[in-house]
Amino acid sequence: MTPQQGPRRAADAVVRSTRAAALAALLALIVLGLAWELWLAPTGSGTLALKVLPLVLCVAGLLRHRMYTFRWLSLLIWLYFMEGVVRATTESGIGQALAVIEVVLSLVLFVVSGIYIRWRLRNGAELAAVEKAAAEKAAAGTAVAETAKKPGEAPA
Repeated sequence: MTPQQGPRRAADAVVRSTRAAALAALLALIVLGLAWELWLAPTGSGTLALKVLPLVLCVAGLLRHRMYTFRWLSLLIWLYFMEGVVRATTESGIGQALAVIEVVLSLVLFVVSGIYIRWRLRNGAELAAVEKAAAEKAAAGTAVAETAKKPGEAPA
């Protein structure tokens, strides 16, 4: 922890619940991608299962509350959304059902990531304003105390 960061604050209920929902949707999307390409409706030799690798890399960032990861994931998820839409309209049977599930999970992940990001940014701005006001108040109090204690003056 650097001096600029200050002490860590505990996550509030909205942050905890949106992160939990994002993790659940992300893990479900990873499991869906692997099951889809390896067992349920494989297309070819199963190399399309590698498409979940970028999602796996995001898990650690979500666990650590990294805003950077949430922001990138909210952009990355649209690739999975597009794949789901294309496959939902071109495939039939179980492949089509899995594609619809992928679309739904992608939308859920995008929405909860957006809520998480907005909530954290708003709370960060409020915290910064409170800290700035407290610092200004402390600086004003210090300045008043220093002027009251000039050397050589008798107390009033």
